[in-house]
Amino acid sequence: MTKQLTHYVGGAHREGASGRYADVYNPSTGQVQAQVPLASADEVREVIANAAKAQAGWAETNPQKRARVLHRFVDLVNENADELAELLSLEHGKTIADAHGDIQRGLDVVEFATAAPHLLKGEYSDAVGTGIDVYSMRQPLGVVAGITPFNFPAMIPLWKAGPAIAAGNAFVLKPSERDPSVPLRLAELWTEAGLPDGIFNVVNGDKEAVDTLLDDPRIKAVGFVGSTPIAQSIYEHAARTGKRAQCFGGAKNHLIIMPDADLDQAADALLGAAFGSAGERCMAISVAVPVGQQTADTLVSKLQERIGGLKVGHSLDPQADFGPVVAKSALERIEGYIAAGEKEGASLLVDGRGVKVEGYEGGYFVGATLFDHVTPEMSIYREEIFGPVLTVVRAETFEEALALPSNHEFGNGVAIYTRDGDTAREFARRVEVGMVGVNVPIPVPIAYYTFGGWKASGFGDLNQHGPDAFRFYTKTKTVTSRWPSGIKEGASFVMPTGN
Repeated sequence: MTKQLTHYVGGAHREGASGRYADVYNPSTGQVQAQVPLASADEVREVIANAAKAQAGWAETNPQKRARVLHRFVDLVNENADELAELLSLEHGKTIADAHGDIQRGLDVVEFATAAPHLLKGEYSDAVGTGIDVYSMRQPLGVVAGITPFNFPAMIPLWKAGPAIAAGNAFVLKPSERDPSVPLRLAELWTEAGLPDGIFNVVNGDKEAVDTLLDDPRIKAVGFVGSTPIAQSIYEHAARTGKRAQCFGGAKNHLIIMPDADLDQAADALLGAAFGSAGERCMAISVAVPVGQQTADTLVSKLQERIGGLKVGHSLDPQADFGPVVAKSALERIEGYIAAGEKEGASLLVDGRGVKVEGYEGGYFVGATLFDHVTPEMSIYREEIFGPVLTVVRAETFEEALALPSNHEFGNGVAIYTRDGDTAREFARRVEVGMVGVNVPIPVPIAYYTFGGWKASGFGDLNQHGPDAFRFYTKTKTVTSRWPSGIKEGASFVMPTGN
């Protein structure tokens, strides 16, 4: 019997009332394993009303007590990590080890958010004028929403919810309908940790749910991660309705390999960064840029050799390097790009199409794919493939290599492999990309720095996690206070100054 999933509202599961459902697949088998309800506009509005009712009391709870709930939540997630990882793998397709990483990187941000008592402190200036003091305070926005993608069903919701909740807001999560079970289980753990009912809610849905969140004036801010066209659309919609928004889109992340780099280290880094999680990461490296023909020839040879040893398997296979992609449509899109790359004249050195896993013949498997002699005009270079496809674009000089990520439409992440500190420093300063790695293949910042891309990879002036998260989820109030101490003055019609 197919499992029926729910929404999570006011501290309890709630069955869908719209009569509309979406199938949730096991990507390793291609079989439907659950159905998730798609909320109507009325259902979403009810969730928002519930959250708004609960938020006022949570905002009045002192930050240290709020932080204690986060601490208990972190402990509970750690205690249930194996269960969460299996749920995640069965719906997304990433391996168990990778699923644990998904969960842990989310928890890192929740742990950072337990510093809310410090991060929410305002400023104070004494005696800015005669008897006058000025101070500021950070206050929660109210009800905020997160619209999160399929590829990190634990990490991204936790990146959004942790700081929002710690800052005193109520949070409405609209997760991907492709893998909703982990967000629902996290909701249970929030309740078990002592979070008041209505402060963390999960409403499953499609465009109708998203549009309702964007249109409702009770939602004060929205965070989104997904494709660039939708990120830009949501950002513009939020602006029209007076909401704060941070919206993160697509990526085409480059890794520059200088002639002095350790090419074995670079090849190993590329393998994990390009093919881990079947390439379904916004920070995956999809473009390798070796500088110089000898560098390119040697690197490509090492990549071909290593790719031959990779194992594609079902998501619970402990020996698999990576599992299936999330959906049949994703498989078809990726194979379409591989065909396009051939047609455009790139050299297809390793073809990942047609992979079959014994006993899982219905799964959505695509193997590691390697293209050489790719040029910037080709679609496989310009567009985000979001699959295990690595393209090699050869550069003759450092300046040519630097120009490739700087001139690309996307500006999420980039990395350089070199032994030369001056080259690395010059690259990091000049490249037009938001996150940079030096001998680090996937430059995702740690939780107390902010995460965010440039250009078409990000919309909004505040990034995810780090101090920016608390700036995004709070509003600043500045108070100018005067206690006259018996001084008698007449009316003044002059603009007040600090003099």
